[in-house]
Amino acid sequence: MNTAALTRAAVAAAGAALLVGGLTACGTDEAGGRAGGRTAAGTKAETPADAVKASYAKTVAARFATYQMTITPGSGKAEQLTGTKGWYPSSTGIDAKGGGSDNQVMIGDVIYTHSDKPVDGKSWMKMNLNKDGKARSRFNDDPADYLAVLLGQQKVTLVGTEQADGGEARHFKGSLTNADLIAADESTKVMEAANRQYLHEALKDYLTLDVDLWIGKDGYPVRVESVQGTKDGTTKVSAKFSGYGTTAPVTAPPADQVADFDDVMKGIDDKLKGVDDTLKQADRTLKDAGLGGLDGS
Repeated sequence: MNTAALTRAAVAAAGAALLVGGLTACGTDEAGGRAGGRTAAGTKAETPADAVKASYAKTVAARFATYQMTITPGSGKAEQLTGTKGWYPSSTGIDAKGGGSDNQVMIGDVIYTHSDKPVDGKSWMKMNLNKDGKARSRFNDDPADYLAVLLGQQKVTLVGTEQADGGEARHFKGSLTNADLIAADESTKVMEAANRQYLHEALKDYLTLDVDLWIGKDGYPVRVESVQGTKDGTTKVSAKFSGYGTTAPVTAPPADQVADFDDVMKGIDDKLKGVDDTLKQADRTLKDAGLGGLDGS
């Protein structure tokens, strides 16, 4: 797993916690799969928007989940990832070696990579992508992100109830334009203002976003299929999520085990400069002695 894939993988999150009511069974009309109408008891049936909002609020409170994800860019070369996703703040842990523990971690704008060959006696290398003091907004491909973009979207429909990841789940679908994404980001008050703005920044370069999302009986998203269109091309993401509320948080490695990439590179530059100065001095000494320089002149 390279740094660029991790960075990508490491895209923006958004949301806030609300009290969650129980989810009720959805009915669909014949026109477009939208839940609606009245139940047998005469109460209003839950709409897709209601279901997404309830799942979002519950997911926000869980904060972390495990994931299995396949990312396929326009080039067609798929990359498979497993590990932990976190939201508020955005975080990603990647088990790049399949050993059951995260050996690449991204928290906010900071990437940590584990190495079997320690640098200066430290087994982790840290790189801060925030060079100008301004935080980067990224779509993090976590469950809260996907639910957030569907909040308030009237285009979201209920496809039906299906089997997903070994259990029964409701399948929701939304095909959104950039205008849809920005409008939903501004229209809903479910999210905190700062998180709405973060999501707005993360999605501003998206031309289209098609999302198929499955919500399990427990109210959590269990599967997502998305097609993300930008000026640079199309990226497909397929993901399964589990372990809500029981997954260990994504955490940074101990500070005394972390080397800073910028410091390491500066040290290398200083060493190279020292070598260069030594060679220049040797060249002058040889020339002063009439022996010609290092190049024989």
